[in-house]
Amino acid sequence: MSSRPPSRRRDFRLLLFGQTTTQLGTQVSGVAIPLLAVVTLDASPLQLGLVTASGTVAFALIGLPAGAWIDRWRRRPVLVAADVARAALLATIPLAALLGTLTIAQLVLVSLLAGVARVFFDVGYQSYLPSVVGRAGLLAGNSAMETVRACGQVAGPGAGGWAVTVLGAANIVLVQAVTFALSAASLLAIRAPEPPPGPRRGRLAAEIREGLAFVAGTRVLRATAITSAACNFSFAIASAVSFVFMVRTLGLAPTAIGLVVAAGSLAALAGAALTPRLARRAGSARVIWLSLAVTGPVALLTPLAQPGWAVGLLVAGTAAGELGQIVYAVTNVSLRQRLCPERLLGRVNATMRVLMMGLFPVGALVGGVLGEVAGPRQALWTAGVLVLLSPLPVYAALRGVRDAEDVPPWHGR
Repeated sequence: MSSRPPSRRRDFRLLLFGQTTTQLGTQVSGVAIPLLAVVTLDASPLQLGLVTASGTVAFALIGLPAGAWIDRWRRRPVLVAADVARAALLATIPLAALLGTLTIAQLVLVSLLAGVARVFFDVGYQSYLPSVVGRAGLLAGNSAMETVRACGQVAGPGAGGWAVTVLGAANIVLVQAVTFALSAASLLAIRAPEPPPGPRRGRLAAEIREGLAFVAGTRVLRATAITSAACNFSFAIASAVSFVFMVRTLGLAPTAIGLVVAAGSLAALAGAALTPRLARRAGSARVIWLSLAVTGPVALLTPLAQPGWAVGLLVAGTAAGELGQIVYAVTNVSLRQRLCPERLLGRVNATMRVLMMGLFPVGALVGGVLGEVAGPRQALWTAGVLVLLSPLPVYAALRGVRDAEDVPPWHGR
């Protein structure tokens, strides 16, 4: 593998382009679909929670076997197929809106099936990146990927809020379908050779158990799985009520909502760009837990927001949460990719994704129920407290360790 920085390699730039366009489309659609449910279809908090939960329940249903299958296959074709499937599924939403047949049930079904494709893409992507950048380039590659993708996050919500106002929410979903198609095309243009899949070592269940055992037997991976699950559970609770909170409690217009989300994305952009520098200054292992410990208390400003000038508390809390999460994500994934052997990477990534995302549907439903019973503000308080406590397991596992190179490999308990 070349010693050039990842950003100077053609194949990495192609991968980067595809993910940048996808992220832009996802962020535009991320504003459009909740507003479509809340404003056009008059969804309740519980119904919005169902739409959100359906997009991630596939991680719990097929995440583990997907990891084993990905270790048996070449990963790039899996990524292309996942992008094509998501493009086709999302295109049905504006078509149904045009025909006047769009329902909450269709949003749930499309989210569910697109979630299945997302499982294969997310697990395959994290397993494919080392083939493009090499293990020595993982931190730089993950940081560059998140930095450029965050540019789409910055532009997407503001553009999404404006475009929803001008064109209507259903039509904007078509943008995301097109970006998935562009991502598939960029993946097809990559020339980097991919190592052949490892030999099958037994039945599917045995291969799944091997991935589970590796995560359970590696102290750092076990701790990051708990922390990441807590963060995602918190995010799921918040996602079920955040748009209801902004529309009905704070009285924000779609354009203003897009700007609030964009402010968080600006913080994510800054965090992704600064991660290599922060890792050098604080330590590439220490910064994993430190990123959450520093930003968690500030994120508690979100449920304090009120109509008027106090909406600024929502902006500050959202920005702090995004900053901490992106630094944590880049450094955590890079450490995992460094620790895991190639033949297990798909199964380990799948195990981690299932542990992280398996609670997401539950969290979305919990958030929806809390929003119905106690109100959106109380649900956001619950989510904030979970984020505040989330870095404790990783701190315990990495206490006294400064850099990723100092973390013992394999099954250190």
